[in-house]
Amino acid sequence: MLQPVARVSKLFGTEGGLLLNLYTTFPEDFSPEEEPLFATIDRLEVPLYCDRFERRGRTGALVRFADLDTQRRAEELLGAELSVRLEEEESDEFYLEDLIGFGVKVGQLRGEISDFYDSEANPLFEIALDGKRVLVPAVEEFIAGIDFEAREVRMVLPEGLVELQ
Repeated sequence: MLQPVARVSKLFGTEGGLLLNLYTTFPEDFSPEEEPLFATIDRLEVPLYCDRFERRGRTGALVRFADLDTQRRAEELLGAELSVRLEEEESDEFYLEDLIGFGVKVGQLRGEISDFYDSEANPLFEIALDGKRVLVPAVEEFIAGIDFEAREVRMVLPEGLVELQ
């Protein structure tokens, strides 16, 4: 995902230098040697690598991009908004069907989630407990904890929901 961080405001010198207005979103830890800035050119996100990047105060910077070594080439970027690529944050989101094969602890009972039946009205886990297959509503209230490393789900079920006779 790209985050807008600056706008090209004017030319600087005759060798392709540009002055940028930096937004408050401009990252303090921006490393011009390692990461490009992106400009939208003809509806494509084009990476621009810096040959020179020099901050000028809190809201300005002088930049010269590789391959834009003339004033005429640099003029094409006047007014352009520049962005940086944000690293995707790891999401703790998962799908209930991802729990198939996980071990299950229900009080003293141990078993395994053997299947998942997806239904808007009533999604269900099929759990193999004590040699029997039991259907349990796949709802947040019944899941006490999930240990993804150990591949185990702890469940707290209402009394009488699971009867193994």
